Amino acid sequence: MTDNEQPKHFGNGWISGALSVTLGAIGVGAVLCFHFPWILTMPELREVYPIPYVRALLHLILVGSFVLGAVSIILRRSKAAGLTGIGLTLLAALMGGSRVPIDGEMRDGPFLGLDWFLLNLIAFSVLFIPLEQLFPKRAEQPILRNSWRTDLTYFFISAVLIQLTTILTLKPAMIFFSWAVNAQVQSWVASLPYLIQFLGILVVADLCQYWVHRLFHTVPFLWRFHAVHHSAESMDWLAGARIHFVDIAVTRGISYIPIYLLGFAEAPFFAYIVFVSVQATFIHSNLRFEFGPLRWLLATPQFHHWHHCDDLDHLDKNFAVHLPLLDRLFGTYYLPDGVWPSAYGVAGSESTTKGYFGQMIEPFVPTNKP
Repeated sequence: MTDNEQPKHFGNGWISGALSVTLGAIGVGAVLCFHFPWILTMPELREVYPIPYVRALLHLILVGSFVLGAVSIILRRSKAAGLTGIGLTLLAALMGGSRVPIDGEMRDGPFLGLDWFLLNLIAFSVLFIPLEQLFPKRAEQPILRNSWRTDLTYFFISAVLIQLTTILTLKPAMIFFSWAVNAQVQSWVASLPYLIQFLGILVVADLCQYWVHRLFHTVPFLWRFHAVHHSAESMDWLAGARIHFVDIAVTRGISYIPIYLLGFAEAPFFAYIVFVSVQATFIHSNLRFEFGPLRWLLATPQFHHWHHCDDLDHLDKNFAVHLPLLDRLFGTYYLPDGVWPSAYGVAGSESTTKGYFGQMIEPFVPTNKP
């Protein structure tokens, strides 16, 4: 019996093995960030790291990986996951473990956001995995459902390349629309209370995202890229990461134009970046809450799940990321009481069967289909 054929329910060592491998990989990645900070870490995050706490967290991660790996070896017939987790833990320990020194100069270079990926993976998995297990909409859906590797690859690459993504989406706004900047307007906007600026960014960004999102559904060429996102046949916290790079670049690039022109301060803008990361993950999650009257004000999983349903009659509904009011204003709102979609994905889509690189290439490949 292969490992895939063995049971994966609680108590047989599969969950502990998967967690051991995950924590071990996080530990190795964190140690590498200490060794190569100028390549693998973001300058903005380096300035705020509480290093003693980071080391303490790394120590707990490595201990947890080792213990869970040992548990998996004891409980499971196949020892592969447990041994892999322990092996990754030992590799991290040999490279310095939680006492690893910070090597090299803290200078800018061809840096990547590996630290951003690790922080996001820890934060989102710790938050959403327990919630999805305690309050699932689809209780039969496993933690590691079909295509999780593909979506984790999206999650990894989008986080690691966050600096490149920011440059490619923010710089065009600064270059091509600098002529429209009004210093007086920007000074007035920047003087507003941060909460007002945050709400302003939320409204302006979602209004732009609404229409860009709608164009991606309307224009056949753009739909080829956006269909990758809709090819996910399971909804959970990881499914939202499945977005084609062209989709990200166009949507964010256009959304940043009014934010740049209006001159919002950095603090509320960064607060919005954090908020949109959590919100975009939340609305894809496998949570059964319907949130009562709140669902009229803020996008919820039920609201966005209908956008992902495989029913073509409802595919072009609920375009807003944050504010359902926009869909009400523009006639694309759909949220029946107590009813959820029965299935997700795009009928006839081939993206589901392809991995990350296949899905990246697919929209550029000519098709003979009508």
